Amino acid sequence: MLETSLNQLEQLVTDLLQKNAQLTEQNVTLGQELAQAKEENETLQLSLMEQEEKHGATAARIQALVERASAGTVGA
Repeated sequence: MLETSLNQLEQLVTDLLQKNAQLTEQNVTLGQELAQAKEENETLQLSLMEQEEKHGATAARIQALVERASAGTVGA
């Protein structure tokens, strides 16, 4: 009976070690994917900020043109 219990315990320890190795590997993979996602997120945020600046500048130019056109129409 003791031999059976020891054999079962050995098998459980072996199984746990294998599972631990799998989980460690998955953790490393997930860490790499997270780092990549963070980098991509930062790149997208910078791109968005650049686009917002461009749109803001374009909107300001359009507004200035509309104001010039309106002033020209009123003055004519």
